[in-house]
Amino acid sequence: MILIIKLIKESAFFAFTSLAANKLRTVLTLLGITIGIFAIISVFTAVDSLERQIRTSVASLGENVVYIEKWPWQFGGDYQWWRYASRPVPRLGELEQVQRRTYSVEASAFMVFTSRTVEYLATNIERVSVIGVSADYDQVRVFDMEDGRFFSALESAGGRNVAVIGYDLAENLFGTIDPIGKNIKVFGRDVQVIGVMQKEGSGFGNDHDETIILPVNFISQFIDVNSERFSPVIMTKAREGISNEEMIDDLTGVMRSIRQLKPYADDNFALNETSLISQGFDGMFAVITLSGWIIGGFSILVGGFGIANIMFVSVRERTSIIGIQKALGAKNYFILLQFLFEAVLLSIIGGSVGLILVFSGGYLITSALDMNFMLTASNILLGLNVSAIIGLVSGFVPAWTASRLDPVEAIRSTG
Repeated sequence: MILIIKLIKESAFFAFTSLAANKLRTVLTLLGITIGIFAIISVFTAVDSLERQIRTSVASLGENVVYIEKWPWQFGGDYQWWRYASRPVPRLGELEQVQRRTYSVEASAFMVFTSRTVEYLATNIERVSVIGVSADYDQVRVFDMEDGRFFSALESAGGRNVAVIGYDLAENLFGTIDPIGKNIKVFGRDVQVIGVMQKEGSGFGNDHDETIILPVNFISQFIDVNSERFSPVIMTKAREGISNEEMIDDLTGVMRSIRQLKPYADDNFALNETSLISQGFDGMFAVITLSGWIIGGFSILVGGFGIANIMFVSVRERTSIIGIQKALGAKNYFILLQFLFEAVLLSIIGGSVGLILVFSGGYLITSALDMNFMLTASNILLGLNVSAIIGLVSGFVPAWTASRLDPVEAIRSTG
């Protein structure tokens, strides 16, 4: 243990002496390591941030939720697209039958999408996302209320002119005014705000922050909720203890019965679940990660040659010192480890600078944008480990050369 501490101290001394004596040479040499670590860890930090937000957003769709739709989220096999196009869309009338005839479904809701101008006094916001839903939407979709409440089953069934709005929409419309109980104008009609949802943040693109939720029976007065133009969906949430696979089997039988499909006929509906989205993103993130390794790998390779070069120079400059150390009894492994520690230390210094740059850039991005782009502990350890490995590999040959020097010849050297 004492020997290791002595090795580290001497290696650190020689490394920092080399840095101080040859600043420009060392900086240029370590620049490759710095750029390489910066490139790799920047990509990984960006991927981690994006993946975290996307998976959080996808999770809000519900892991135990199945979406009955016309189009599948994932195409496969040799099923021609025009056969999908001929399918009917889910209809509001089918929701009641799904609720009545399934045993695996705890809650279900019908949902349609459109966009309209929303007005409050002199404030107009165009192209606001409007979601028309049935009563149990708040039981199927994961979200929290900042203030107020969600509309009741009675309000939903009666098509009452009530609304629940997103956090950002509430701020843009009302500013510091309490929106609860205020009337806004949608579809040219007054609608009373009864609830504001908590801010969810940007992610997969399905957050509620800038949306307005209305009872589907209210919206049906102005649009055809059974039209494909408004992307109708039936959402179903499984009962406790019921797996998605079991619910899908149940829904398949019920939907085929509702649509009176013959036994040999193909399904004319899609049952989608969030795992399909996650699987799609797994491949995308793998490609991005591989790209990060390739981009940063070339810079690290150049940096590795730079470390090897500076270590060869260091061996040549300290040849006589190596001879004296050997004459005083230093073993070959002591000289070998001394130069290896020095190479690793230099490489870690270069990698640390790259990590500092990533941290600084991440802090600025996080402050400027509505996203968490922060360097994680796992990426810090990865950057330091990669730096250490590059230093170890690059410094081995120079260190081996130094350890094999003849002490007499080394002392005579004027290097």
